[in-house]
Amino acid sequence: MRLGVLDIGSNTVHLLVADVRPGGRPLATTSTRTVLRLMRYITPDGSISEEGVVALENAVRVARDVAATEKVDELLATATSAVREATNGLEVIARIEAALGQPLQVLGGETEARFTFLAVRRWLGWSAGQILLFDIGGGSLEIAAGADELPDAAASVPLGAGRTTIEFLPVDPPGADAIDRLRDHARATIAPVLSRFQALPRPDHVAGSSKAIRSLAKLVGYPAPGWSGSERMLLPRAALGSWIPRLARIPAEARQELPGITADRTFQIVAAAVVLHTAMTSLDVDELEVSPWALREGVLLRYIESLSWSAPSA
Repeated sequence: MRLGVLDIGSNTVHLLVADVRPGGRPLATTSTRTVLRLMRYITPDGSISEEGVVALENAVRVARDVAATEKVDELLATATSAVREATNGLEVIARIEAALGQPLQVLGGETEARFTFLAVRRWLGWSAGQILLFDIGGGSLEIAAGADELPDAAASVPLGAGRTTIEFLPVDPPGADAIDRLRDHARATIAPVLSRFQALPRPDHVAGSSKAIRSLAKLVGYPAPGWSGSERMLLPRAALGSWIPRLARIPAEARQELPGITADRTFQIVAAAVVLHTAMTSLDVDELEVSPWALREGVLLRYIESLSWSAPSA
């Protein structure tokens, strides 16, 4: 069976197509994305502007056509923080569904964290024990932790890289004072959810699963041997902290010359680094491991699981 997962996020509209079967690992065949950075289109009243909605509709139509070309049997369409929090969200959802030709599932923040945690658990395996997860999108930061496939604690806070760039680092390059204000804001925003995670056992593995975290790992991290001879990327908090002042001094147009920083991440990477460093510090994390699986894989895996349970027994 060929499935597609369409993730309408705050940064991109991303379609992942994979061949799946009950009990099997999803095999990705196509990955297509349109960079939108929706936070740019949020107006003072909290709505998505007409220009932003039209850009969304166009990106969704492109993804729909790719899914049709790839002969997808079923398309699982989801939207996250930018759409769910917009004051005109109901209108935006209706227009996306009209462009897509099917219903759209709008994920709550904790649900998003749970899907992503499932993907990371499956990637790392049961032997990874207690896992703590960080995921930074354009609009929100998700944190989840637990020893099973469903996390014992999950939280979503409004600390996405796009959101915090617009609110705290609008000047390029940002000054030290702006970085300090963002750090203070991030610390205060994370504080109310800390007790949920501090009450759990110390994690055996800490993972990061977003594109922003993968970019930062390529910049400041290092490879280490993985299981079965594979290679994994580790991102140390100390190295990340030492890079933040340097990143903040480099103009956005020059950051894409750095290892791992793509053109669509140049404006947001400083805010992502500050938020991640603050989250790691708040939860006393020295190092994290990058997971290549995230929300889209979690949605796929949960759907495959539903197929497994509904499949007739021999």
